[in-house]
Amino acid sequence: MSQVHVTRRYRFCAAHRLHTDQLSAEENWAAFGKCNNPNGHGHNYVVLVTVKSGSGQNVCNLDRLDQMVHEKVVERFDHLDLNCDPAFAELTTTGENLAKVIWDILKPVLPSDCLQKIGVIETRDNYFEYGSAA
Repeated sequence: MSQVHVTRRYRFCAAHRLHTDQLSAEENWAAFGKCNNPNGHGHNYVVLVTVKSGSGQNVCNLDRLDQMVHEKVVERFDHLDLNCDPAFAELTTTGENLAKVIWDILKPVLPSDCLQKIGVIETRDNYFEYGSAA
């Protein structure tokens, strides 16, 4: 059955350091290079939130979606160090993990089956996506 989706765009700036305590200093440098800098670095993140559109009971109200994303995601991460956020206590602050964390934050506060996909643009060349199975 065909579905129509709408994608909304949100932005925030945040710092992070790619590092895991499961690797030695040398292994972290080999895996993450300059992104393992102890002082961290920042990105102007773009988050794309895709939800169901059209008619039906599980369609997302876009005003409510904007409110939830700003309250739960943008205000939480904007101008902060992602490594200090509790969601990343056991995770490396990669774009893949950020996309999944945002999914996990938004999924319970939106109508059932409304959320379809989270996209995170980290740099000109890096895009990460997490979503429900088709």
